[in-house]
Amino acid sequence: MAIKNLPLAAKTTVDGFMAGINKSKVKGPGLEFSQYRSYQPGDDLRQLDWKMYARSDRYYIRESEIETSIAIRFLVDASASMNHEDSGYTKMEFARYIAASLGCLANIQNDSVGLYVFKNDSLFMLPAKKDHQHMSRFYYQLETISPKGNFTDPVQYKEIFSGSNKKELLVFITDFYQKNGEIMRLLDSLSLMKHEIIVFHLMGNNELELDYKGYTSLEDLETGEKIPVETRQSLVSYQQKLDEYLASLRTELLDRGIFYRLVNMQQPIDQVLRDFLNQRVKLKV
Repeated sequence: MAIKNLPLAAKTTVDGFMAGINKSKVKGPGLEFSQYRSYQPGDDLRQLDWKMYARSDRYYIRESEIETSIAIRFLVDASASMNHEDSGYTKMEFARYIAASLGCLANIQNDSVGLYVFKNDSLFMLPAKKDHQHMSRFYYQLETISPKGNFTDPVQYKEIFSGSNKKELLVFITDFYQKNGEIMRLLDSLSLMKHEIIVFHLMGNNELELDYKGYTSLEDLETGEKIPVETRQSLVSYQQKLDEYLASLRTELLDRGIFYRLVNMQQPIDQVLRDFLNQRVKLKV
């Protein structure tokens, strides 16, 4: 995050760990040989390997692996609460680098990348593509996001995410600050479309541990409301309620088939993404 050039920072992060957020391989006719298997009635006779038949006097199908590519849409919460700062970085900066790094990785994998930014009752859209100029626009739009206002009520935007019959990967980066369940309504709508959804829930370490030494009150970045804080007296009660909230949120999303990952902003971004990819691979096995 010390690198201010976003495309360079993203490439540096990606080069530092593994490649493979979604690059999948399926068995079938292709260019890269995978294995042989015995012929079964109904198999395409064109896939018979006659050299294997000559050697073994048995019929074998030659299987290969072909790579598949998908569209990845990055959904970014750019409401005012994403201006929350911890360890010298705002949530928006952290979200920007996560999206840029995963977008860079997706582009390397030949997947198309799109960007959708929710803020202040509006939605910015950069439809998914996979050419070089498009990635420049993707990075530029990420760099220019300025959090403001409230999270957009998603009801009127449902059709935007239902234009393709092809399954897509939706990566939603948010602090999950919502007044009336608007974020959960968006996720409900998206989950009904059978897309794969990943949620990165960003929280500052100061939020997770109620570490606001030297402050006597906290201000809501979206409403301006101020509340007094007495760290020592409030910590036990706060921690209990926070643990209950996070457990409930995780359960709600998992029940909807949505992949959920809580991210502490004190973690290095490359470690966040490495842990995420490792967990994703394990779930895919």
